[in-house]
Amino acid sequence: MIPFLLAMGLIAFILSRRYAWWRASVDYRHPRILMYHMVCEAQPGAKFNKLRVPPANFEQQLAWLKEQGWHFASMSDLGNAVKLPSKTVILTFDDGYEDNLLNADPVLERYDAKATIYVVEDRFNRDWSTSKKAHHDSGELMRESKLSDVQLEQMLASGRWELGGHTRTHANLANLNSAQRNIEISDARQSLAARFSVPVDSFAYPFGIYGPEDVAAARSAGFTTAVTTREGISLDVATQAMELPRIKVSGKDSMLAFRLRMRTGLRGA
Repeated sequence: MIPFLLAMGLIAFILSRRYAWWRASVDYRHPRILMYHMVCEAQPGAKFNKLRVPPANFEQQLAWLKEQGWHFASMSDLGNAVKLPSKTVILTFDDGYEDNLLNADPVLERYDAKATIYVVEDRFNRDWSTSKKAHHDSGELMRESKLSDVQLEQMLASGRWELGGHTRTHANLANLNSAQRNIEISDARQSLAARFSVPVDSFAYPFGIYGPEDVAAARSAGFTTAVTTREGISLDVATQAMELPRIKVSGKDSMLAFRLRMRTGLRGA
């Protein structure tokens, strides 16, 4: 009996650490911003499978959000945060992968949802993971199909997608001087807005790496909101408008983990 109780206690401890079910729920008046990258199947032995949410999982997540009465919004709606209903969720996608159109968009349409996509302007033939860590030279992200401008136009025309900036080359902003930073942030914003004839008012810091000078540059460039990779739920969107946390959605998440994270904004310990 004692070994059984010890085993059950160990299992309970592991599950508690993994899911952190005991954390207090954040008031649903505060919007949740979800962070996605790819919606596709995992690749055997791949380094970045956490960025790959299987299409079936993505559909299950949106179905649950719809059933639970969540209101889908875009980043531009945050400017009117006081008018947003309780249980507002904002889906964001980083980088500009082709599967966002092929696999995610049909699901958005089925559930009458919308999303904001943060696009790297010069996104082709690049493995930007090397900009963060030089030894990440597998070419894995470079081989992932990226959205063409024509495909991106199609997405924007649907009304389901809103365009955001993600620098010109997915640069590591910590390594740039002032002139380079302006090219990556301000010039890229202007190019995207001119190319697609739409507002580009929200920004995502590549890798979530940024400092005060990057926040100032994004604000100076004309962005009104900016998202980070810091996990959590903003309790004051107006104050944190240029450094908003997001809820990371991993391809390895179970539905239980997703539901708990919608409550707390955080993964387990």
